[in-house]
Formats: sequence, C-alpha cells, structure tokens
Amino acid sequence: MGVGLVTATALVCAMSALVVPGVASGAPREPAPRPSADRSLEDVRKQVERLYRKAEAATEAYNAARSASEKQSREIVRIAKEIVRAQKRMDRLKNRAGALARAQYRGGSLPDQAQLLLRSRPEEFFHDADLARKGQQATKSLMGALARTQSDLDEYAHSASEQWQKLEENRKKKATAKQEIKKRLADAKKVEERLEKDELKRLRELEDEVAREAQAKWLDSGVLDEISDRASKKGRKAIAFATRQIGKDYVWGAEGPDTYDCSGLTSQAWLAAGRPIPRTSQEQWRQLPRIRIRDMRPGDLIIYHHDASHVGMYVGKGAIVHAPRPGRQVTLAGAGSMRILGVVRPDKQPTGPAAPRS
Repeated sequence: MGVGLVTATALVCAMSALVVPGVASGAPREPAPRPSADRSLEDVRKQVERLYRKAEAATEAYNAARSASEKQSREIVRIAKEIVRAQKRMDRLKNRAGALARAQYRGGSLPDQAQLLLRSRPEEFFHDADLARKGQQATKSLMGALARTQSDLDEYAHSASEQWQKLEENRKKKATAKQEIKKRLADAKKVEERLEKDELKRLRELEDEVAREAQAKWLDSGVLDEISDRASKKGRKAIAFATRQIGKDYVWGAEGPDTYDCSGLTSQAWLAAGRPIPRTSQEQWRQLPRIRIRDMRPGDLIIYHHDASHVGMYVGKGAIVHAPRPGRQVTLAGAGSMRILGVVRPDKQPTGPAAPRS
C-alpha cells in the first residue's frame, strides 16, 4: 500500500464518525430540539439539499459547456491555419496557371495539332508531340490541383462556420448555467440566513446524521467484505493528489490549484497520476469503463445521483475524498453517504460492454 493510500486510510480512521454511526465525540452532545422543531428543520434540510443539488447539476452543465467551448476554440485555430496553408497553395497554383496561359499566348493562336503539322522535320514533330502531350498532362494536373484546393478551402470555411456556431451555442449554455448556479446558491443562502444561530447549528447536525445513517446502511449490507483495499500504481498517485487537497474550498467551476468543484478534483487528481479523464462527472460516467461496486478499489470514482451530477474518489475503508458543495471544503466522507449511481475506473481499458451498475 503506497504512502498516499496509507495517509488516506489514516485520515479515514480519524474520521470514523463519518462511517460508523453513534460514535461519541469528545464534547457532550447538546439536547436535541423538540421533534416539531426537528421536523421543520428536516424540511429545511431537504429544501437546502435540493437547491445545492440543482446548483451542482448546473455547475456540471457549465463545466461541460466550457470544455466544449475550449475544444471548439482550438479547432477554429487549427482550421484557420489550414485555410492559410490552402490559400498559399492556391496562390502558387494560380501563378503557375497564369504562367501557362501566358506561354500559350506567346506560342500563337494556332491549335497545338496545327503547329505540329507545320514542323519541317519528323524528329521535331515527334519531339514536339511528346512535349505537347506532357503539356496537356501538366495542364490537366494543374487544373485538378486548383479544383481540389478550392474544394479544401470551401470545406474549411464550412467547418469554421459550424465551429463558430457551436462555440456561440456553448457560450449561451455557459451563461444560462451560470445564471442557474447563482440563482440556486442565492436561494439556498436565503433559506439558511432565515435560521437562528442554534437552528443553523442543528441543521448542520441533521445533515451529518443523514449522511451517517446512509453510510451505516451501506456498510451494513456487507459491501466492504468484497471490496479490495489495494490500489493500482496510478490509483495511489491519484489518491495522494486528492488527499493533499483536503481543506481547500469548494468553488463551482474550479479545478485547482487552490479551489475545486467535485469533478475538478477528480479530473486533476487523475491528470496528476498521468491519466487524463473527462472534466465533468457526467462525462466521467459516460466515457470511463464501469465496474461493479464489489469490484471497486481505491482510486476508482464513485458517481452519485440519478443525473451523475456528483463524483468522489474512493480511498478505501468505505470512504471517499470529494469536494462537497459551496461553503464546504474538500474532505473525506462515507462512500455510501449519498445515492450511488455507479463506479468507473479511469485506468481500466475498455474490453466490452459496460459493466452493470451495482
């Protein structure tokens, strides 16, 4: 087990309250509020969770649009370079065509066949006939090259127009997603600001309790009995990178080095391990090889929620490292504390159809 995995495991053990319910903390717990108050706060917790979930889904839409825009910008630059090269080639061909036309003009207005018949000696006739044939071939080749180059220019222009259109569409998608993110975060903030200090504290406790209960249920299923704690070489590198980011703030759309969102953390961690992967959690789920949960190992990515809007990296011992949401920091959490959609393995080569999701 590598140093990064050992460090992550030690951190997981230190935060056992996340993976085992009912573990006592150092300080005595305050009495829980009245059931009616808890019921009201539970409704608030669900409302806040929905708002943050919608903000996270919008964040991944923003990330996808931004990645697509960057790709299209690079493609436009490539096409522009091809157009410059094709235009230079066209200019050279036109110069050759002009030179050929001038040579034919200087040769007189008689057709080539008539000029050949007027030759006085047979050897001159055959020599000039060969030259005429080569000239015709050269002219045909030149005209073909001109047509192909013009076709290339037309195709490049069409491709550039398409890429500009896609770029504009993705700019609009980014702007829409950005507005959605800001709206959902502002709504969540308004809800939380209406709470008193002790209510806000209890809300945080309720959030933690729900996560612990979900994690305990996941562990009680015996899932860890089959899951390996041995990471691949690249997996250990990815874990080492991700765990070094613990404590850094979540910022939507961020991919380091000082702040991250959920897929920004996982994509950068695997990039540091030498395996570039898609930027968004949806594309990580769509493109990376899927594996069964029981076949999971440290370094694999767990995709959460029905819309694949969240991702965390499994570090072993039933825990993940992830960037939770705005207002929180990169942290360790129970792998089963959220609804699992499935698991993907960045360093696995696809060998066939996607594996089942559970």
